[in-house]
Amino acid sequence: MRGRDAIAVALRHPDGRIVYATERLDSGFHGSRWARLPFLRGLIVLYETLFVGTRWLVRSATLQAAGSGEEGDEGVELGKGSIALMLGLTLLAGVGIFFLLPLLIASATTSNIQNGLVQHLVEGLIRVGIFLGYLLLIAQAEDVRRVFQYHGAEHMTIHALEAGDPLVVEAVRKYPTAHPRCGTEFLVVVIALSIVAFSLVGRQEPVVMVGSRIALIPVIAAVGYEILKWGAKHRANPIVRAIMYPGILVQMITTRQPTNDMIEVAIVSMEEALKADGETLPAGSGSSPREPLDLSAKPAAGVPSDAAGGASAAADVVGSGGATVTIDPPLPGA
Repeated sequence: MRGRDAIAVALRHPDGRIVYATERLDSGFHGSRWARLPFLRGLIVLYETLFVGTRWLVRSATLQAAGSGEEGDEGVELGKGSIALMLGLTLLAGVGIFFLLPLLIASATTSNIQNGLVQHLVEGLIRVGIFLGYLLLIAQAEDVRRVFQYHGAEHMTIHALEAGDPLVVEAVRKYPTAHPRCGTEFLVVVIALSIVAFSLVGRQEPVVMVGSRIALIPVIAAVGYEILKWGAKHRANPIVRAIMYPGILVQMITTRQPTNDMIEVAIVSMEEALKADGETLPAGSGSSPREPLDLSAKPAAGVPSDAAGGASAAADVVGSGGATVTIDPPLPGA
């Protein structure tokens, strides 16, 4: 979970204990005046999300491997250069699959049609199909289903915090797994914006169309962030709620009902994020047992870890604060 200036991560030990760690946000931009400027702030949040999130995913996997007694994984910790390389390769693959591949298919299938709008419509529909197909495909994997359950647990915990309820399993359990500031909704907004933006470019030479898809990605992301913030702020308006509703529908894929022990992990992550920012816990909270995770020690067999995607470390791209790890809702007032 992300607060104003820190994140908290909770992991489930194989023996059932919950361990946690907190760290300050130190991207180099955090807390600067640039981080408060409209449009630019969204890009900074996404940068922090990807960088910090990747680092913690690697840590979580390393700790799990060590806790499971697997050989050769102890003490693995990626430096900034390695994380940047991993992110760069991942982003290249994402741009190719979700932006350039739809363009290639649409250009080939509509080459004989003079109306350029038809190509952009086909391209947009292909992009939507690839996006939904990708989510449905990975959701079949057992580990990913567990991740989606933790995703739901995080949202439910945030709902409880926003309602002022105590952060206990019984209070959190009654809330839905979908949340209006989810990163899934951000992706839906980005896809919708891409259809509009690329249609404005029109049918050009192939080099221009490919270049426009790449160059407009940060612009679309920055605008999408602001739209999501605005949509979350005006969610009570029925028109706004209807417009943003597709994002809630897609969360039927990316969130699942969690088990009680998953909710406990999400609660610990939330409470430690609140503490890291000096916030007061809601009355009745803080009852879940936990132990700090020593990040300075070299992992060895038996190090606290979480089995098969049992880490809770999330915040969202919208709201008052920003995002880390899975781009899920941030803490109020952050």
